[in-house]
Amino acid sequence: MRNSLANASIKEVVNYDTSVAEFLSSLGAGGQHGSMGFREFLSGLDHDFLNDVGMDREQIWNYVNQLMSRVDSLKAQGNSRLSTLTIIGGRDKKGNREDVEITLRTGEIVCVVGPTGSGKSRLLADIECLAQGDTPTGRYVLTDSEKPQYRQRFNTDKKLVAQISQNMNFVVDLTVNEFVSMHARSRMAENVDGIVSRIICCANELTGEKFGPDTSVTQLSGGQSRALMIADTALLSSSPVILIDEIENAGVDRKKALELLVKKEKIVLISTHDPLLAFMGKRRLVIKNGGISDIIESSPREQYNLSVLEKLDFRLMDIRRRLRSGERIEEALTVTWD
Repeated sequence: MRNSLANASIKEVVNYDTSVAEFLSSLGAGGQHGSMGFREFLSGLDHDFLNDVGMDREQIWNYVNQLMSRVDSLKAQGNSRLSTLTIIGGRDKKGNREDVEITLRTGEIVCVVGPTGSGKSRLLADIECLAQGDTPTGRYVLTDSEKPQYRQRFNTDKKLVAQISQNMNFVVDLTVNEFVSMHARSRMAENVDGIVSRIICCANELTGEKFGPDTSVTQLSGGQSRALMIADTALLSSSPVILIDEIENAGVDRKKALELLVKKEKIVLISTHDPLLAFMGKRRLVIKNGGISDIIESSPREQYNLSVLEKLDFRLMDIRRRLRSGERIEEALTVTWD
């Protein structure tokens, strides 16, 4: 319909998307103009009104065209799917060949482990930029076994990879509701109020410190900020690959967070020192001296050990909850290994 804008009625243009409807509403377009042609509506705007708006008729026409193009782009992006992501090894810090090729699939959690400074964050950075031999490691990253297209690497609205970093600092003076609403509208989401409510509710399920929609984002703790970003990424972001750098110290329910992301058919890579998280992954990439030195498949015995660690983690979370509530922890604590 965008190509036939010259013959479109106001009703047809308004119904294209809520973002278009909001813009035309700011120009005074209402129900009384429904059957009027878009071109006719623009012709009827007087000179003084256009001066107040700060746009001439041609600029309004072009802006509506751009909005519609943006809607088309996001809808097409939302329908695109990624089945696999392949990492082809480059070289480690000493220049030795990284003789590895690994393919990740949707719904899979892969953990990245190794000492501090070993190169875990560098691997995540290579994946985020869909490296094509143009990073210090010389790695290549393929999408669905193909070299990624230019727009997938460099266009901000076509990014296949989203990253949740260790540092979550907000500088905008907005409430949580305003912040998430702004993101939802930029994504041309339908039912903005509904998706915002779901994201805030989901974030509160991930963090031990509840917050409301009217809380300023600058007042969120590290755990609350990370929980909000995880929920936002899972429920609103169209990026099929999620990178998480160090989630264990953020006060977030790690298991729920990963289950949420996997449920949304994301490929999840998480850099971690936490054994609970490491065992949650189907595979572990072991990083040494800047290169992938080993790929470990999680064994049945490790999955059993995961169940033991989950019981311990539940006990620790309960103690944290009680401490926050001002309770004393005076009973004899014991650890029983099955």
